[in-house]
Amino acid sequence: MNYSYAVAAALFAMVACSPVEKQGDAKDLTQYVNTLIGTDFTGNTYPGAQAPFGMVQLSPDNGLPGWDRISGYFYPDSTIAGFSHTHLSGTGAGDLYDISFMPVTHPYKEADAPLGIHSLFSHTNETATAGYYQVYLTDYNINVELTATERCGVQRYTFPQADASVFLDLKKAMNWDFTNDSYMEVVDDTTIRGYRYSDGWARDQRIYFQTRFSKPFHSYELDTTAIMVKGQRKGTAYIARFDFRTEEGEQIILSTGISGVSMEGAALNLTTEVPDNEFDTYREKARDMWNEQLAKIEVKSENKDNLINFYTAMYHSMIAPTIYSDVDGSYYGPDKQVHKTTGWVNYSTFSLWDTYRAAHPLFTYTEPEKTNDMIESFLAFYDQNGRLPVWNFYASETDMMIGYHSVPIIVDAYLKGVGNFDAKRALEACVVTANIDDYRAIGLYKKLGYVPYNKEEESVSKTLEYAYDDYCIALMAQKMGENGIAEEFFKRSQFYRNLYNPETSFMQPRDDKGNFISGFDAKDYTEHITESNAWQYFWYVPQDIPGLIELTGGKERFAEKLDSMFTYAPDALDELPIFSTGMIGQYAQGNEPSHHVIYLYNEVGQPWKTQQYVSQVLNELYLNSPASLCGNEDCGQMSAWYIFSSMGFYPVDPVSGKYEIGSPLFPEVKMNLANGKTFTVLAPGASRENKYIQSVKLNGAPYDKSYVTHEQIMNGDTFEFEMGSQPGPVWYKN
Repeated sequence: MNYSYAVAAALFAMVACSPVEKQGDAKDLTQYVNTLIGTDFTGNTYPGAQAPFGMVQLSPDNGLPGWDRISGYFYPDSTIAGFSHTHLSGTGAGDLYDISFMPVTHPYKEADAPLGIHSLFSHTNETATAGYYQVYLTDYNINVELTATERCGVQRYTFPQADASVFLDLKKAMNWDFTNDSYMEVVDDTTIRGYRYSDGWARDQRIYFQTRFSKPFHSYELDTTAIMVKGQRKGTAYIARFDFRTEEGEQIILSTGISGVSMEGAALNLTTEVPDNEFDTYREKARDMWNEQLAKIEVKSENKDNLINFYTAMYHSMIAPTIYSDVDGSYYGPDKQVHKTTGWVNYSTFSLWDTYRAAHPLFTYTEPEKTNDMIESFLAFYDQNGRLPVWNFYASETDMMIGYHSVPIIVDAYLKGVGNFDAKRALEACVVTANIDDYRAIGLYKKLGYVPYNKEEESVSKTLEYAYDDYCIALMAQKMGENGIAEEFFKRSQFYRNLYNPETSFMQPRDDKGNFISGFDAKDYTEHITESNAWQYFWYVPQDIPGLIELTGGKERFAEKLDSMFTYAPDALDELPIFSTGMIGQYAQGNEPSHHVIYLYNEVGQPWKTQQYVSQVLNELYLNSPASLCGNEDCGQMSAWYIFSSMGFYPVDPVSGKYEIGSPLFPEVKMNLANGKTFTVLAPGASRENKYIQSVKLNGAPYDKSYVTHEQIMNGDTFEFEMGSQPGPVWYKN
């Protein structure tokens, strides 16, 4: 072994300290970001390097498939088999892993497929924070560091004295992903370029790349194999090896630009964003970008774990959606044509069934310009695909999940005055999307007033979610003076009532003749309800909670049903599905349909129960450890819930401009807004024990509402909560 353990340890110590070398500077908030949170249990996050909302997600892959490794990396594993440039954050979908590099020394270790060429590693020799990742490859004595710009990944390998190589595997595919075709060419002895086409969750993905080595390779080998599907050649798989003779401690930097458009686009992204081989320069830029983002909300606490949980949640909320246009504005559309933006950035990776609930409302404060660009991206997708996106990325509509939840994101921004998108065109896109009769039983929903279970799966969930989205359309139309549209969609927003069965007091599937399904059990998980049971979906009427209370039999009965929701625990013999995690009774914090339910106690004058359960979730289900996310991160929604809730309020109805008050976690929170004002939440006595609100003041005067408003936030108002260890009086008029 040429590279001594002493040298390796010294190098690691130098590297491991550097991400937090500014710890004395309070403005370096990246010291509180732990990107290993969520990489164990069900979080499905990745720990690698990324710029905020970046096209590149440069992260290690363990090399094995499976649900636990759906993001490429699973904390309990001990192998690394490559560093690839694209990943999904907590989606539960195994796709991407494009443009995978792996450095080795000779002789290298190669196992049978699917692991292939790999190395062991240890978490004691690993660093993971915002915009930077480092790991020591034990088998090769190679230290790997990763950082990223918006469209480029930058890797620095520190080698021992050795015959060394860097592999590029364009054949590599894991989980749902499959390589259809690839290409690679050597431009010169420091530059390569090519592409990888694949199918997976998204179809017809196209990733082009150009990579620059900081040191010329003295030789290279290309291995090509035919990709066969059903006996027919579909394409070619390229695996390349680039050889070097390295001295002890020598560093080689690989800089890679990617593009969804062309190799030329990838080259332009590379020369624009990473013109030289100064790894530390780009690492500092990444840290600066993240500090600028993280500083948009400042929290104070003596509890370092709470700070880490908060700023890691901020980080996770800002890694998707992802940029999908090149530096010149070019992007590949769902119509399989190249388009160019005009003064806006195209975005992709929209987990809308999840993120419309809290992540996008958060963006209206932290990312108003990006919110506008995301809506422009929706409208461009509508122009090129005929309807607004449901769950799209890489120019493909996956149609994963249900509803048409681009709508509440558009409407929330419009009602708040965020952005300069064409509102008339946006309303048209919403109405057209909501009236595609042959799409997921929308026609039957309009005709019958609900989706019949004998004609369409997930009928209960689709009915309830269509009704909410329709309500959003009605609000936008009403404000625009389109009264006919508003009347039609307000009527549709009440269709939730058609599934309520007074005999069971639940939303229950009905057939096309109007009959409720027989053998109904509210705790069962069936094909009629999306990733949930009837307990969890009963509350999904955010547009009309008073109407739901009336249906249930009044506030007292509604409160009793809420109590049952949180105390009716699954039986020990019940087989819960993978998405029912973070359970409190029937409440599932690990999946989005439950996320607003805790706050409904405010509607029945029992806010202390909201405070109790919010505090329980904040303190028990979000922790500073790899296994501490109780459900899939879902592109930021799990984290957005934490961000809002820890500040002390949450959007039960995402388009209402009202945020129900919960239990603030921090003694001081400041939201630094784009308009130059600062919204402040003070709760000087807040703690795990002091979770109950005793009184509320707004700008020093007593406050008598159960919610915070958008106007109060934008005005830079100050809320002050007096906290205590026992339930306090109800401070608001119900």
